[in-house]
Amino acid sequence: MTFAIELDGKSALVTGAGRGIGRSIAHTLASAGASVFVNDVNASQAATVADEIVEAGGEATPMPFDVTRWDDVAQAVDGTAVDVLVNNAGNAGAEQFGALCEFAESDPAEWPRYFSVNLFGTMHCTRAVLPAMIAGGTGGRVITIVSDAARFGDARVAPYAAAKAGAAGFIRSVAREVGRYGITANCVSLGTMESPVTEGAPFDGRGYVVRRRGTPEEAAGLVTYLAGPLATWITGQTYALNGGYTFSQ
Repeated sequence: MTFAIELDGKSALVTGAGRGIGRSIAHTLASAGASVFVNDVNASQAATVADEIVEAGGEATPMPFDVTRWDDVAQAVDGTAVDVLVNNAGNAGAEQFGALCEFAESDPAEWPRYFSVNLFGTMHCTRAVLPAMIAGGTGGRVITIVSDAARFGDARVAPYAAAKAGAAGFIRSVAREVGRYGITANCVSLGTMESPVTEGAPFDGRGYVVRRRGTPEEAAGLVTYLAGPLATWITGQTYALNGGYTFSQ
C-alpha cells in the first residue's frame, strides 16, 4: 500500500494565508494537487503567495477579503465551489495583540478584536462555503485552526482563549449537521509555533515535552491529512499539535 495524500481536482480556500502558518498550509495543499484560493486581508501578500505556488508548479488564485466582514466574505466566495475550507485567519487579525494581562484587568473594548476574527471570521467563511458544498453532493472538508490557549486555559489571554474555544464548539456543532452530506469538520489546536507573531519572543521550552516551537510545515501536514481521502471518517475532533504541551485522552 502506498501512502499518499492526493487532492487533484479539489479546490481549497485558506484564510490568513499571506504569511506564516497559512502560507505553509496553502503551499502544502497545492503540492498535494489542490487548486488553492489564497486569502488574506492584505491583497499584496495574498498575491505574493499565489505567485509562489504557481512558480512552484501548483495552481493558486489570490482571494483577498476581510473574514470579519460578512458581506465581503459572501461576495468573494459567491459562485466559487470550495471543497476544502481552512479557517486559519486568527490571532488578533489585522490588529496586533493587546498587552497580555489578567482578565480582571482587561479592557472590554479590546475583546471584540479577538472574537471578530477567531470566532465570527470562522463562522462567516464556513457559512459562505457550506451551501455549495452541500449542493455539490461530493462531500467536503472544514478545518479550523484553534489554540491550546483555549484547550489548556492559558492565563493572561482569556478573551483570545474564549474566542478560540468558541470556534472549536462551533465546529463540533457544524460536524453534527453536515456529516450526512459526507462533509467533515475538525479543528487543529496549536501550541506555540514559529510564526511572525512569535518571532523574537523568548521561549525556554518549559511545559513542552518536545522542547521547541512547532513549525508551520508540521501544522500544514496535519491539515493536509485531514483534507485528504484518508480522513473521510474523522469529524467533530480537535487534534492537538503542541509538542506535548497538553495530553488528550
